[in-house]
Amino acid sequence: MTGQWKSVTVASALGAAHQAGEAAVPLLIGVVIDEAVRTGAGGRLAFWIGVLAAVFVTLSLSFRFSLRNSEKASHQAAHEVRSKLAARVLSADGGVARGRLSGELANIATSDAQRVGQVNLALPIAFAAVIGVLVGAVALLRVSVVLGLLVLVAAPVLLGLAHFLGKPLERRSDAEQDRAALASGVAADLVAGLRALKGIGAEATAAQRYRVTSRSSMEAAIRAARSRAWLDGSMLAMTGVFLAIVALVGGKLAASGSITVGELVAAVGLAQFLLWPLAIFSWVNGLFAQGRASAARVAEVLSAPPAVPPGSSALPSSVAGRVELTDVVSGSLREVSLTAAPGELLGVVARDPADAVSLLAVLAREVDPASGSVTLDGLPLSTVEGSALRSAVLVAAHDADLYEGSVRDNVSAGGVRVDEAMDAARVDDVARALPDGLDTVISARGRSLSGGQRQRVALARALAATPPVLVVHDPTTAVDAVTEVALAAGIKQMRAGLTTIVVATSPALLAAADRVVFLASGVVVSAGAHVDLVADEDYRLVVLS
Repeated sequence: MTGQWKSVTVASALGAAHQAGEAAVPLLIGVVIDEAVRTGAGGRLAFWIGVLAAVFVTLSLSFRFSLRNSEKASHQAAHEVRSKLAARVLSADGGVARGRLSGELANIATSDAQRVGQVNLALPIAFAAVIGVLVGAVALLRVSVVLGLLVLVAAPVLLGLAHFLGKPLERRSDAEQDRAALASGVAADLVAGLRALKGIGAEATAAQRYRVTSRSSMEAAIRAARSRAWLDGSMLAMTGVFLAIVALVGGKLAASGSITVGELVAAVGLAQFLLWPLAIFSWVNGLFAQGRASAARVAEVLSAPPAVPPGSSALPSSVAGRVELTDVVSGSLREVSLTAAPGELLGVVARDPADAVSLLAVLAREVDPASGSVTLDGLPLSTVEGSALRSAVLVAAHDADLYEGSVRDNVSAGGVRVDEAMDAARVDDVARALPDGLDTVISARGRSLSGGQRQRVALARALAATPPVLVVHDPTTAVDAVTEVALAAGIKQMRAGLTTIVVATSPALLAAADRVVFLASGVVVSAGAHVDLVADEDYRLVVLS
């Protein structure tokens, strides 16, 4: 917001010039009547008409460029807020998304950011309105001390009433944005899980959930609109009464001979001019009320505590990739100890899917273990700076989302060995099935692709990043057996010399692993080569069933 002070200052100055010009118009008309029309002097009439035309040109240009600068400041401020929100949401600590739906965060980054930015639009207009009232009051003081004092006394009263009457709007705007954000989050959540909902026949329940949430959002919006209408209507009524009093007092002064006809025309014109700056206080106060409510919501996201305490240590320039868990207790894990040696392809089989989820969470440092330690080359993950850790240890989730754009763009985003990664993940098979090959634009989250195609593109993206440690979770569940074997070979070849942890139950992937660790009931029950572990009945039931 403060970064737009130049545009706001210029807009305020030009807005003040516009209002001063508007206030000068009725005064000049009064002068024309008193000094030119009444006396019949043609030369003076032409002169004052020229002055009036110059004033109109000046105030028109001032208004145009004032609005341009204020709109610029508004949109740039909203953009800066959105950028800060995006940076905070994407930050390494991951604390923002906890307990929030993605649609809710999107609503804050769009609607709330826009309302915060509109404060920069309201500030110059508010300043111009204040200048307009002051100039109008001073002009009226020159015509009549009584009329001028009437404006100077009434204007602060109207400002105070506008602020007081705007309090309900601020509260209800906050509630409106909360409900709208929740409705957006629920809608995004339902759309993302539509296929699963149809699979279990839960469409009606999901629709009812959204119907209730949407109705709550609508009711909050109606309450906010009523508050806005009440504020605008009340201020318009009070402003109208005030201007009627000014006109009545001015008429009595003219009738008594205290002011001339030209001064009466100027006084009535000034009273009409004051209608805009006085009425604008209601609109500006409404923007301020909505801006304050939205700013509080934005601040809540920006100040969200991290999911885990931030680390500060840097990693060495060369990461060997030794990952070691020692007596880790976290989620469903109970004193798990395992080691992935530098350059090793380690398979991890979890009989209970909850164990896999808990393991991935501590490796990605989404949570810290309740006890025990997780280290990378001997450094505890909890001490490593977040962005450095993310670049060294990449955890590719099973349900990784793709972005709207071409297949090539999805793989090359942040990638180093793009062509090799696409070969390893057999993305060429995906490209052959698409109309424009690798340049085919896919929809958001890769919904235009099949499950197997989406998995291969996501796997290629993870491989292309070439991190020292790569953790993949069930990367081949949606592909056929032949493709699965090819992907296992591609991963092994692509990751040669780099540490890779594959959390999966795929026999093809586990057969390619240098070593396999078997987790059951939250503990490591066995470890060894896949061909040796299949002799264990529990292991065999998980992997080969």
